[in-house]
Amino acid sequence: MIYIVRTTVGREEIVAELLSSKARAEGIDIKAIVHPAEIKGYIFVEGSLPAIQKVVSGTMHVKGIINKPVELDAIRHFLEYKKERIALQLGDIVEILGGPFKGEKGKVQRIGKDEVTVELLEAAIPIPVTIATEFVRVVKPAKKEDAEA
Repeated sequence: MIYIVRTTVGREEIVAELLSSKARAEGIDIKAIVHPAEIKGYIFVEGSLPAIQKVVSGTMHVKGIINKPVELDAIRHFLEYKKERIALQLGDIVEILGGPFKGEKGKVQRIGKDEVTVELLEAAIPIPVTIATEFVRVVKPAKKEDAEA
């Protein structure tokens, strides 16, 4: 069965790691632990309710367990891989959506298959950063003459 574990917002990945380590170390039968990026404050844990209760007991940043199991069909869309292709051009101004530069804006310098190199705009010294295309969104498209240059 799959159950929802409530966590401190922003600590979902840490909780998932802690639960995984504890389950392995103590031989607790946990099948899977998943944290969909679009859900804040919750992770999904697959196992029996007693096993999940045992593994979350005393774990930092765990707020509780929702004791009603979740059907796989209800969360399937979180588990399916969605490769989103965005159209980027050289010179586009993009916002970084994830990672250490989240919230920064940059100008597209190079476009790879699944990654893009951007030059951060608000840095004192131009810093090129290469990130996955799934973590950027176009804020201002390049002018035609910029894209052709």
